[in-house]
Amino acid sequence: MKKIVDYRKLLGVAEAAELQELKLVYRSLMKTWHPDKFQDESRVEAEEKSKTIIEAYHFLVSIAPETRAQSIAEYTETTTNAAIADFEFEKQVLKVVFTDGNTYEYFDVPRAVYVKLVNADSPGRFARRHIYNEYVYRSVNRLVATA
Repeated sequence: MKKIVDYRKLLGVAEAAELQELKLVYRSLMKTWHPDKFQDESRVEAEEKSKTIIEAYHFLVSIAPETRAQSIAEYTETTTNAAIADFEFEKQVLKVVFTDGNTYEYFDVPRAVYVKLVNADSPGRFARRHIYNEYVYRSVNRLVATA
């Protein structure tokens, strides 16, 4: 997904970057771009740049393997036992809302897979076979809880 690639490029980290590396890069960039270090017009640019850095950092942390490993039990419980309450698709991001209240976003989902999900006799069964363990995902609930 372009968003993932752009954020990794912005922070200058590889795909295999661990949480500790992300944290170090983030802190370093924030020291450089913190708005309090700038005056006048430069300050506005620094504010925008710092907001982008913060957004990139939080996004990459949310999809990091370590983050997903910490919540794999909850994710497995949800995808195995909860039914799909609703889903939406926009720009290769599939957002799935489950009946247990959890919501997950799946990235780089091809439109053809989404169309098959919509037309499936059992969307839950289709998703278990073709989506849940095939695409990078993040919990939307955790984003709301930490915001």
